Amino acid sequence: METITANTFLNGRLTVNQPREGYRFSIDAILLADFVQCKNGQTIIDLGTGCGIIALMLATRHPGVQLVGVEIQAALARAAAANVRANQLDERIRILHQDIKALRIGHLPDPVHQVVCNPPYRRVKSGRINPDRSKAAARHEIFAQLADFVDAAARMLQLAGRLSCIYPAERLTDLIDHLRQANLEPKRLRMVHSKREEGARLVLLNAVKGGRPGLAVEPPLVIYRADGAYTPEVARSFTFEH
Repeated sequence: METITANTFLNGRLTVNQPREGYRFSIDAILLADFVQCKNGQTIIDLGTGCGIIALMLATRHPGVQLVGVEIQAALARAAAANVRANQLDERIRILHQDIKALRIGHLPDPVHQVVCNPPYRRVKSGRINPDRSKAAARHEIFAQLADFVDAAARMLQLAGRLSCIYPAERLTDLIDHLRQANLEPKRLRMVHSKREEGARLVLLNAVKGGRPGLAVEPPLVIYRADGAYTPEVARSFTFEH
């Protein structure tokens, strides 16, 4: 029988269950959820929702938004739906078992104001493929490539809608290239460093559909202090208060 672990976030307001083995979300998802700026009345789509962690955190922090989590893997979609029910968020989060490449606006509420995604970081032929299928799909572009996520976001978003994502710093040029091809103009960029003295490992990027050129580069985000503990800013991303 599969062992399930429970993790609490946002000062106990949110409980997320996930399998002990197989795919488990990482801090990247927490950082992305913290980066997204929401307004009441918005509809937000989470592409590749996994167990639903990003949608769950956004719904808990922002009670005035509606969310749809889209997930291609049936087991993860079921886990996400179970987490939505367990946190009594059924009226505000819908989980859709769907391939993002086949996703069309008719599948979702209209209009879509924001899209969030944490795409797989590695190309299929780069690095070792994890034998666990769910872990492999989270890390490598097995079910969908970066361009598929960007194109799906562009299809779903209304004009002036926003896409927020987290991606490896070494693939930033690929990300910006795909965004601009899809008429998504980068507007906010934040580099993410594991430690202050190390180079950037990840980037948080926000883009606007049909936006004018002009990129704001925000102060860097450092995850760990010298002693290995989370920095105060990252520690706050796990809580309700900011």
